[in-house]
Amino acid sequence: MKTQTLKLLALLLLSTFFTGKVFGQAAQADSAVFQASLDKQIANYYIAIGQQSRLYSGKEYYYYDRVIKGTPLFPLNVQSWETGEVTYDGFKYQGVPMMYDIYQDIVVVLLYNHFSMYSLINDKVKDFSFLGHHFIRINTDTIPNDKSGLTTGFYEQLYAGKSEVVARHGKTIQHNASVENSLETYFLEAHDYFLKKGKTWYKVNSQGALLSVLKDKKPALQKYLKDNNIVFGDNPELALGLVAAYYDRL
Repeated sequence: MKTQTLKLLALLLLSTFFTGKVFGQAAQADSAVFQASLDKQIANYYIAIGQQSRLYSGKEYYYYDRVIKGTPLFPLNVQSWETGEVTYDGFKYQGVPMMYDIYQDIVVVLLYNHFSMYSLINDKVKDFSFLGHHFIRINTDTIPNDKSGLTTGFYEQLYAGKSEVVARHGKTIQHNASVENSLETYFLEAHDYFLKKGKTWYKVNSQGALLSVLKDKKPALQKYLKDNNIVFGDNPELALGLVAAYYDRL
């Protein structure tokens, strides 16, 4: 990483803005406790792997124009750096302060100096986990004749058994004219779900699509859904994981 004075000053200014944008609610609630916790996380991280870690490879991360409403981060309610782990360039790192930008589909990491932000190189990230979510990288170049709509990137692994279920989280930037004829810009979140049966991936964004893929056990799965009051539309991620696990047991 370059350490020139001007660059560090620029990163410090960026951090000041970013902290106000992303950490605002947490800091207002208890800034002293939050800062102490963050300092401890980073100190432990720094001691564990040191300045020369392979993890420190990537490009600087710049936050978005504040006129864009909402957040590019996953999950929607994330307000701060979260401690997670990542398998990067063949090594597993734990206790890493990170965030996941689903608009750009990149993992953002906080450097040991407390204010430098950079994004990891996607091709070097095998998987990462934080806040109870586990993500894997899927390279569609390795899937022959795929017609599911999968694109290369990070997917949340919802279930991994004989079958597998993943979710693709993403955001777009939308523009709408308000009643005052001013342009409103905001992030819009979207999700797609995929199930792997055998060696084939299928897009399963509805209960009908899911049962169509698992049609060899459809009556049993319908009964399972009804008996357990599982409604796909209420919580697709939970429904997909439960149904896939039950299917594998049949």
